[in-house]
Amino acid sequence: MSYLDTLLQGTEVQWKTLGEVAKLEKGKQLNKELLSENGLYPAYNGGISYSGFTDNFNYNENTIIISQGGASAGFVNFITTKFYANAHCYVVLPIQSVIENRYVYHFLKLNQEKLTTKQHGAGIPALRTSEVLDLQIPIPPLTIQAEIVRILDSFTELTAELTAELTARKKQYGYYREQLLMVNDKGLMNNEKVEWKTLGEVVLATTNIRWRDTNKSYRYIDLTSVCREKNTIIETTDITKDTAPSRAQKLVLKDDIIFATTRPTQQRLCLITNEYSEEVASTGYCVLRANTDVILPKWIYYWITSNDFKNYVEENQSGSAYPAISDAKVKEFSIPIPPLAEQARIVSILDKFDTLTTSISEGLPKEIALRKKQYEYYRDKLLTFPKKGERIGSPVRLD
Repeated sequence: MSYLDTLLQGTEVQWKTLGEVAKLEKGKQLNKELLSENGLYPAYNGGISYSGFTDNFNYNENTIIISQGGASAGFVNFITTKFYANAHCYVVLPIQSVIENRYVYHFLKLNQEKLTTKQHGAGIPALRTSEVLDLQIPIPPLTIQAEIVRILDSFTELTAELTAELTARKKQYGYYREQLLMVNDKGLMNNEKVEWKTLGEVVLATTNIRWRDTNKSYRYIDLTSVCREKNTIIETTDITKDTAPSRAQKLVLKDDIIFATTRPTQQRLCLITNEYSEEVASTGYCVLRANTDVILPKWIYYWITSNDFKNYVEENQSGSAYPAISDAKVKEFSIPIPPLAEQARIVSILDKFDTLTTSISEGLPKEIALRKKQYEYYRDKLLTFPKKGERIGSPVRLD
């Protein structure tokens, strides 16, 4: 007998639409000028995270929301602070004498993928209220709902703790990176004399592909191919000279560093690995190929992840609707060049920090990913109830 069968012995599970046991409200428009970085309460609109802060709130803490409009329409979130729900935000308010608030949250999270596939509209996609309210939700007794919530929350709390630890480590990593890259007022870096050079002085010339001279297929590294959180390539498309977009021009090699010059403050950058050597990148990237006689590729990589470089980009980008920075301007950025041995020593330290904070195969990211999978497994099992006259097929072990 499964754990859920044991819980349900002698009880009946009712099935109702979500609209029968919860209200669905839509947030109110908040003018952009009321958003800031220093407000008291987060404001949620049609995205996965808050869009800014404001000094007023329209909903209390511990509330379920669903993204109503935009590419993430259907995304389910649980807000633990007072907040402002903007116009593209649904707020779910369960009738708590009938159904547990967190029980509804876990149920909606189970159905999140289904909701996102219900987006409609050719321009900005949106989610109809009926797609949410018509969901069929199983309603066991409140005591059983509470037990299911207790089990599932234990997984989400562990994930939250690990995520908080990862955030703290990233801040620590950022601090040590800045310290290791710092040059003192005597022109020394960790007691080593440095020479200041622009990126343009320490990189080699790169070439564009000549499409008319090749019949090969290439993997195309577009601006969206690079993950901003991990600084890695996550997906590419296969192209030939007949299908290549006009921006598919830049040939890249192993150990090249690419930095997106379109919307540059989004910080899309990565080091090209052997897997993507001799592939084609968008002209939206500046390609930095280290002259290894004087500089290590990763020395350049870590410098363009530094706060100094981020500030430089913000000061030198142009355009308001689609801000950009030219390749030439990127290469005017000056960095200190210590001896190669010292570069290697510092890079080795930073590599270890980077692995701990970004590697999905090692460190905390791997642990977080495993805990999320564990949560999803038990959520699927614990929220899969039998219809009338049916029994659950597979056992749920909670050792």
